[in-house]
Amino acid sequence: MMSDIFLAASTTCSSDVDLGFVELGWLKVIVLGIVQGITELLPISSTAHLRIVPGLLGWQDPGSAFSAAMQLASLAAVISYFWKDIKHLTGETIRAIADQNFQSNSFRLVLGVVLGTLPLAVAGLLLHKIINACNSPFRALTVIGIASIVMSILLALAEKQGNHERDFNQLTMKDAILVGIAQAFALVPGVSRSGSTLTAALFLKMERETAARFSFLLGIPAVLLAGAKELHVLFKAGLDANGWLVLLIGLTSASISAFVAIYGLLHYLEKHNTFIFVFYRLAMGIFLIVAVMTNLLPN
Repeated sequence: MMSDIFLAASTTCSSDVDLGFVELGWLKVIVLGIVQGITELLPISSTAHLRIVPGLLGWQDPGSAFSAAMQLASLAAVISYFWKDIKHLTGETIRAIADQNFQSNSFRLVLGVVLGTLPLAVAGLLLHKIINACNSPFRALTVIGIASIVMSILLALAEKQGNHERDFNQLTMKDAILVGIAQAFALVPGVSRSGSTLTAALFLKMERETAARFSFLLGIPAVLLAGAKELHVLFKAGLDANGWLVLLIGLTSASISAFVAIYGLLHYLEKHNTFIFVFYRLAMGIFLIVAVMTNLLPN
């Protein structure tokens, strides 16, 4: 049975931090890096896939610390892809501060992104010991499955609730704060940071491509904070040179696949709706719950 193989895999813990990815080796980490890079930026939950793929293949669970640290690969891809947008917003914000023009749309949007990051940062600090612990209940497949089904329903409602006509130039500080609050729910595995922010943006009647673009940009400070914190956690946990090398290999493969994922998603949403992700998440959630109930996968 696949579950027997998975259950037999050992768990490497240090200071209550799951370091299971070290035992995987670089070939398996490259595969998981590709999975992470693609699923982190598509609204389908990278955490879910980093539990499902190792589970089905009988590999060691890489652990939540690995998942969080790997977000830095997505950050690199987002910054490189949206460098012109980031440069423009930063420049306009600096000029607005210098001129004390606090009604500047760019300034208010950036301020909204900062304020919108606070709920995730506070919740992350409060829950990090539970989330990063070995055998964390947050990473149970039933939790991921239920979260995936709930998010598929919410995404479907967001698609059907009205016109999606607001472009990037019409975004406000209020938009950033509301989407930022939705982002905090991504701490629950299976919700997906990109999924929660994209769904919230669609509820706010943004164009689909604008919603995805805004989701990526809004995630920059959150992903930077989460990734940097996890690097610090791994350092304190005593990760050795081999562990850092394995992590670096994973980050490299993830950054390449993340860049491809951004390109693909933005071009897809220019002409299509998000129902492909609705159906995918619904099917994934049902599969996970059934797999646990039938002992195909351990919870």
